[in-house]
Amino acid sequence: MTENYLQNNFAERIGGNRFGKDTKIYKFEKIKRAKREAVKENPNVSLIDMGVGEPDEMAHPAVIRRLIDEASKWENRQYTDNGVVEFQNAAAEYMKEVFNVKLEVPEEICHAVGSKSALSLLPVAFINPGDITLTTIPGYPVLGTWTRYMGGEIVNLPLKEENSFFPDLDSLSDEEKRKAKLLYINYPNNPTGAVANEEFYTKVINFAKQNNVLIVSDAAYAPLTFDKKPLSILSLPEGKKYAIELQSMSKGFNMTGWRLSWVCGNPLAVKAFASVKDNADSGQFAAIQKASIEALKNWKKITPAINEKYKRRMKKLVKTLKSCGFPAKEPEGSFYLYVKAPKATEDGTVFNTAEDFSQWLIKEKLISSVPWDDVGHYVRFGATFIAKEGIKEEEKVLNEFEKRLNSSTFIF
Repeated sequence: MTENYLQNNFAERIGGNRFGKDTKIYKFEKIKRAKREAVKENPNVSLIDMGVGEPDEMAHPAVIRRLIDEASKWENRQYTDNGVVEFQNAAAEYMKEVFNVKLEVPEEICHAVGSKSALSLLPVAFINPGDITLTTIPGYPVLGTWTRYMGGEIVNLPLKEENSFFPDLDSLSDEEKRKAKLLYINYPNNPTGAVANEEFYTKVINFAKQNNVLIVSDAAYAPLTFDKKPLSILSLPEGKKYAIELQSMSKGFNMTGWRLSWVCGNPLAVKAFASVKDNADSGQFAAIQKASIEALKNWKKITPAINEKYKRRMKKLVKTLKSCGFPAKEPEGSFYLYVKAPKATEDGTVFNTAEDFSQWLIKEKLISSVPWDDVGHYVRFGATFIAKEGIKEEEKVLNEFEKRLNSSTFIF
């Protein structure tokens, strides 16, 4: 077969003339394939999907009604460019109420078409060839991917259990500190569920101050903290000077697919982001922004109930895993439970990696999880499994999860 003429035209950042020829199967594709195969071979057994990384419920009914109303208005058909001012004001008020952070509108806040979009655009504003972005692993790779697209380099900071899943900034070399432009942190953390405290944020701010680095605080899960008051890095002294924060409608409001977030903090950094964004998109649909105002104004009716659901599910998940020998601990936030994978089962099945265990869970127990082998061998169980009939169905799913796991004995 004649090779496509485009094969030599692809940019090196996506593989150059090797693009499309890589036969490596990435872990999420492996999970999808294993799930399809397991369901096909076990048509009478339901799959328990705990690998999902998005809320299992729809947005609050009042927010949906507001969307329908706003979508029918003639004036909302237009491009919104860098944002609807009413949404920015509502987001600023929310930041003040929840995090005690005062923001000037519009200088210190700009909406984005989801946090992923914001993370992809920030390196365009800050990274030149040879610059370094400091990122944490395991973690969300988008900022690092786009740093490489811009010709920059990545330095990964491992999140270790013995360090409470905080990065060790003291491990960086003088050259790495000198070349660093961006420092990416994410708390509450995906996948570990760790929650930042003021001591950690103070250390991060001091690091940025000493090394002229901009902190990119991905706070998409910030509303999802179980026993502590939600914390923003911008609330700390000099936080707004050395950081920008990404806040999202996705996790704390069950609005993942709506694709709406905001970037806030250092005004010059926000201005740079807005400048790049203006050349990348024409803004999120005005009706979505205006419907989101309904959610932000009524966060006290929405987010605590979501938090309570995840906290309740986590308790049961941890109890089940501990009964099976897993060293599970309840996370302080997010909807993820991150736990060490076993090395084997008593009947002789060996797991060399977390991916081995995750694949076995799907095929043998019809339980889907996400493996992480970046720093040790861990699996992530999500508390966002589907239970449309409420607590009664939720308990049914969790009891079935317990039954399936307890049918094996694990070695750690």
